[in-house]
Amino acid sequence: MNRFNELTVLDVGTGSDRRSMASVGRPLGRRVSSLNLDVHQHLWPEPLLEALRARDKPPRMRGWTLELAGEAPYEVDPRDHDPEARRTQAQQEHLDLALIAPSSPLGIELLPPRESRGLLDAYHEGALELPAPFGAWAGACLTELDPGGLRRELDRGFVGLTLPASALCTEYGYVRLASLLEVLEEAGRPLFIHPGPASAPQAAPNWWPTIVSYVEQMYEAWYAFRAFGRERHPTLRVCFAMLAGLAPLHGERLLARAGLRTVVDENAFLEVSSYGTRAIDATVRVLGIDVLVGGSDQPYASPAFSDLGAAAVAAIRGANPLRLLDLKGGA
Repeated sequence: MNRFNELTVLDVGTGSDRRSMASVGRPLGRRVSSLNLDVHQHLWPEPLLEALRARDKPPRMRGWTLELAGEAPYEVDPRDHDPEARRTQAQQEHLDLALIAPSSPLGIELLPPRESRGLLDAYHEGALELPAPFGAWAGACLTELDPGGLRRELDRGFVGLTLPASALCTEYGYVRLASLLEVLEEAGRPLFIHPGPASAPQAAPNWWPTIVSYVEQMYEAWYAFRAFGRERHPTLRVCFAMLAGLAPLHGERLLARAGLRTVVDENAFLEVSSYGTRAIDATVRVLGIDVLVGGSDQPYASPAFSDLGAAAVAAIRGANPLRLLDLKGGA
């Protein structure tokens, strides 16, 4: 089933058997102000869970215990990855579209090619079978690049590509991954930059990777894209998870130390997950609201920006993610 090229939003939210995504460039048939999109969720489909349980080394699952290199074992709540339970939750939140992203901190993209592709294939197959309102971002093996494989996944219905921020923090990263990013540009599909694998210093608390390492990765990725990425990929639409680690808020230091002013790139979006009203408001003051898109990082966090006002929420959850995905709203 090609869930990106064939689905119509005219059917969204009107029944569990209806399809959830719109064809590229097709009018949605609904007012932008009434749409409710979440571009960042995680849900591990059954084929991926089975593949992780079959492994004898991290990343792997033992029952519902996740084991990752460099992190403490994590007890997964089975309900977090139950498609029907998550579908019910999405309906209760009146979501028209919820995009599932590969869990880049697992390090799947960085495994040896055969292992990486096996897990990614399991993710892709399971993601395409998720019920409405779910759609999905594709993943890609980074130890042996396959631009043709990415094209095939986009043709099958994935909205774009998720890559770990740790792979795009340097000029070398953009040189090495150019073939994948060129596929996205040619297809007019976006890139979603998400934290990758992280580890904590010895004796650090369990929260260290998510609070320190992830933020550092996103911060570096934001400035690496400005320094190296945009010039190489002038038409690429890119979305940074978790407000790019609040990197845009350092614009005054950028000016003071580098003599560079903050640039508002209308095709560089920031997803708002794990932050609330104060951080989002501060980012709006720097970049404006048009580049902010709604994402929750569910099941690990929940949206927390309703206090921004109805107009702002409509932009973040409707108009802006539609531009990121290059979908056009109805009048």
